Amino acid sequence: MSQPCDGLRPGAGEGEGEGQGRVHQDAPRFLVGSEDDEQDRGQMEAGMKNEMFREEEMEDEDDGSPSERQIMVGICAMMKKSNSKPMTQILDRLCKFDYIDVVIFPEEVILEEPVEKWPLCDCLISFHSKGFPLDKAVEYAKLRNPLLINDLNMQYFIQDRREVYRILQEEGIDLPRYAVLNRDPDNPEECNLVEAEDHVEVNGEVFPKPFVEKPVCAEDHNVYIYYPTSAGGGSQRLFRKIGSRSSVYSPESSVRKTGSYIYEEFMPTDGTDVKVYTVGPDYAHAEARKSPALDGKVERDSEGKEIRYPVMLTAMEKLVARKVCMAFKQTVCGFDLLRANGHSFVCDVNGFSFVKNSMKYYDDCAKVLGNMVMRELAPQFHIPWSIPMEAEDIPIVPTTSGTMMELRCVIAIIRHGDRTPKQKMKMEVRHPLFFELFEKYGGYKSGKLKLKKPKQLQEVLDIARLLLVELGQHNDCEIEEKKSKLEQLKTVLEMESSLIDTQYGHFSGINRKVQLTYLRNGQPKASSEEEDSKKDGPSLLLVLKWGGELTPAGRVQAEELGRAFRCMYPGGQGDYAGFPGCGLLRLHSTYRHDLKIYASDEGRVQMTAAAFAKGLLALEGELTPILVQMVKSANMNGLLDSDSDSLTDCQQKVKARLHEIMQKDQEFTQEDYQKLAPTGSPSLVNSMDVLQNPVKTCDKVYALIQNLNSQIRKRLEDPKSSDLQLYHSETLELMLQRWSKLERDFRMKNGRYDISKIPDIYDCIKYDTQHNASLGLEETLELFRLSRALADIIIPQEYGISKAEKLDIAQAYCVPLMKKIQLDLQRTHEDEAVNKLHPLYSRGVMSPGRHVRTRLYFTSESHVHSLLSVFRYGGLLNEEKDQQWKQAMDYLSAVSELNYMTQIVIMLYEDNNKDPSSEERFHVELHFSPGVKGCEDEENVPLGFGFRPASSENQDKKPNQGSLEDLSQDQPDQALPVSEPINIQRRSPMIRNRKTGSMEVLSETSPTQSSKGSTSHRLFPSCSRQSPEIKPTSGLGFEGCSMVPSIYPLETLHNSLSLKQVDEFLNAMCESSSEVHAKTMKALSGLFDSQSQTSLYSPQQPLSSSGSETSLRPPSQPLWHGSIPSSAVSSAGPSSPITESSGLNFSFSE
Repeated sequence: MSQPCDGLRPGAGEGEGEGQGRVHQDAPRFLVGSEDDEQDRGQMEAGMKNEMFREEEMEDEDDGSPSERQIMVGICAMMKKSNSKPMTQILDRLCKFDYIDVVIFPEEVILEEPVEKWPLCDCLISFHSKGFPLDKAVEYAKLRNPLLINDLNMQYFIQDRREVYRILQEEGIDLPRYAVLNRDPDNPEECNLVEAEDHVEVNGEVFPKPFVEKPVCAEDHNVYIYYPTSAGGGSQRLFRKIGSRSSVYSPESSVRKTGSYIYEEFMPTDGTDVKVYTVGPDYAHAEARKSPALDGKVERDSEGKEIRYPVMLTAMEKLVARKVCMAFKQTVCGFDLLRANGHSFVCDVNGFSFVKNSMKYYDDCAKVLGNMVMRELAPQFHIPWSIPMEAEDIPIVPTTSGTMMELRCVIAIIRHGDRTPKQKMKMEVRHPLFFELFEKYGGYKSGKLKLKKPKQLQEVLDIARLLLVELGQHNDCEIEEKKSKLEQLKTVLEMESSLIDTQYGHFSGINRKVQLTYLRNGQPKASSEEEDSKKDGPSLLLVLKWGGELTPAGRVQAEELGRAFRCMYPGGQGDYAGFPGCGLLRLHSTYRHDLKIYASDEGRVQMTAAAFAKGLLALEGELTPILVQMVKSANMNGLLDSDSDSLTDCQQKVKARLHEIMQKDQEFTQEDYQKLAPTGSPSLVNSMDVLQNPVKTCDKVYALIQNLNSQIRKRLEDPKSSDLQLYHSETLELMLQRWSKLERDFRMKNGRYDISKIPDIYDCIKYDTQHNASLGLEETLELFRLSRALADIIIPQEYGISKAEKLDIAQAYCVPLMKKIQLDLQRTHEDEAVNKLHPLYSRGVMSPGRHVRTRLYFTSESHVHSLLSVFRYGGLLNEEKDQQWKQAMDYLSAVSELNYMTQIVIMLYEDNNKDPSSEERFHVELHFSPGVKGCEDEENVPLGFGFRPASSENQDKKPNQGSLEDLSQDQPDQALPVSEPINIQRRSPMIRNRKTGSMEVLSETSPTQSSKGSTSHRLFPSCSRQSPEIKPTSGLGFEGCSMVPSIYPLETLHNSLSLKQVDEFLNAMCESSSEVHAKTMKALSGLFDSQSQTSLYSPQQPLSSSGSETSLRPPSQPLWHGSIPSSAVSSAGPSSPITESSGLNFSFSE
């Protein structure tokens, strides 16, 4: 296997893909042919003459002293292939190697001239396609003996499916079960074929339908699939794509009677075929497309290209790619995989083929080929070319102590991107139809029901319509209220799909949901929305939620962040083809990146994850396929979802206290400051200073909302503006609905304010100031300022006021996530077989089995708040003793809002020079970014100390590991004039020097003064795709023109933690949470029994049967035994080392 291929000079197959020769950006040097697809004859002939002169020069040079000369790479293929877009793109890039020139053999020369007259070359890329004289190419190779990229003799075999299958079988590669039927064309009757109604027997082997019949000639694409009578019989006829069809159904059920065929069993895939493209044995790009057998309709995107999905190959599949490439001696080789029953089978090998429309593949392919050519030929041409050290094979970084450290694991917890305002409406319902619906979908099992599917929502809509007709006859005031709520229910459920993103279509579950909760004795008390109802007996609380979907701006933010995130991975230094972060991409394609992306089950979170993946992996095309293939839904065990409606007991109390403090009609007293901000956090104190008197502020906010609504009504009356399209297809009508509902709900019947509406008010005004500023509504900024000050108090404090409460509530949300993070960190250094090359086959890699594990968790605000609280208040480090941590804590307490795209990033490095058992072997860093910049953040932004991964600081500058020297004496930002933004596409921010803030790819300007008075370093100002600064007045509020705010760069919270420290800390956090909740259990259950007779509907009972057992659900979730899979209960006590297989059974595949 590891023998060099024939025709490739020894060593050609090995470990290429990394580094490159001297690369420069000149115009490509094509001698023949041009960049355009159209070929101009005259130019071609001129090129031909030019080549003839070259031939003489070359011969002269050979006699004289050995001097440097260009390496000629010849392209010998049919014109349609050599001028194709992929070929042109790759050759353009290949010419950037200083010493490589390309010559394209003209088609008429290939077809008409003898091989002695063909242009000379040192390296030949030649491949068969229809009409190509392969015999002549073989003869040419014998005559000139160039380095062959793809072996020519093997190309005879690739044209015969029987030979392909024979070679695959010899290599031990899995194939579908098959048999060959050879017919003599002269007497086709004599053959070993017995045909029955539902099977055929070939050479004694039985193939029941469905089976596949393939012509033995690989150029013949007429493959038929025969279906069993039970499924309707007939056959599907596949062919080369014609327009939008790749197959057609035929009623013909009997097999073809002339010609030789391979018969094989039909593999039940999930409707996709995987196409794999190798460039040498160590590089493969894979994509899936809809299987042509499905319905024969070719899926095309908006540009008319066949839709292909990005795919990650498993370790076994990578090995198959390697074997195929080497067995057929084709460096550039395409083949097809079928994934069926958890297994992968090769069903076709196509030989030379390129990926279409993938810039990243073009870059990689040219780089791999260029290196291969240079490595083979530079020595004999006396070209001063050093084989690039496998720079990007392993993500190695220099660290503070001067040692080389290897990045092993990146874990990020990220909040979703910009979304439309979330809206909800509650009503109590008692109609028997609702109870029937509740029972039909199993609501009684858990006392709760979520309806998201179109069919279910349609049923709710039908009931609402029916009730409205019934109520039409009455007109007393209580029924009026009911009517208006039913009207709203009907309106929202009927909302036209133009409102929703086109990709979800009408009635998307992602966009709307109805929750029903069983109330044994009806609603407890009249809250803001519900009138006292005198009725007794059980009722259902119906909560309708809508809105809250990712906006186009949110997508752009996520994709940009994904792109910037690449830069955290070393090895992207090569400024090749001009984009940063190649290191990660190359890691990914060379199988050294083990990536899993998890998202909670909310649509906005999933789409954020998909957009991020698109940016991170430089994928192209629509988000839906990326979502399907790349994002795992992790809504099990509360890992990333929290049922926000089942608040913990602690949270209820905290909310009550907040209400009480915020209802005082007087200025905040010292005592209030103590009560509300016991942690003394500057961001809270600032907001309280802005408010002074909470009730007066609420009065102002209420007045501003009334004013806003009257402005919108005026616009609606004005025919010029009444049908204005707002951002994301919203209308003024809908905007008014949003705001008038807030006006109704904020001020309750008793004249007090419902402060739980403040986050919603802030949400709406934040959305409108950013996206609908073009309406020019007055006083929106004042409303923004006041509601923001209120929200800055209420939102963070809902997660606990005192440290103890913050910790308690945080644990309720994120114990499962902390356990998962702990596992991710632990499993990094226990080597397992995920996504790695077989060690036998990875020569040339410093530590063959190594790869980087990346785990990305996309979630909502609650989880980000909670996790941050755990790190802040859980006692990870002592602020008194650790200066760096103290500064980090000061920075965090100055951050007022965890906005969209907030990130918490944990990076694990391994120091291979340290003893494996020593604590210093593994090194952990913690980084954080508060996400997107707000509307007017610039003047009061807290500044941290920049992104300081251990990898980027110099040992001589750093006095000691723990403390941070005063950064203010270093030259501040002014060094880079802000007026010249550097474009992200052109500049690679990966020059690893002391202050490389490699995440500073997304923000352009940042103030040089910080809250602490010391200066901060922002290294690479650059543009995000639109303007980085949102001036509230600028920006049209319509789709596409709305501004996309930039994202704050990562700030390092700590860069010298040991893995042991972090592991013990997470352990302690998870354990303490289960003990606390076990203790409160008894008290709680007593409490609830007195309120309600049965314990089935008692709200919060944590899922842990004893103090020592770790609960895997956040304790905020009630104990409905019927609905919890037994696997969710952890059987392992926390003291035992947690491995994936012990009781910690996350029900998603790792």
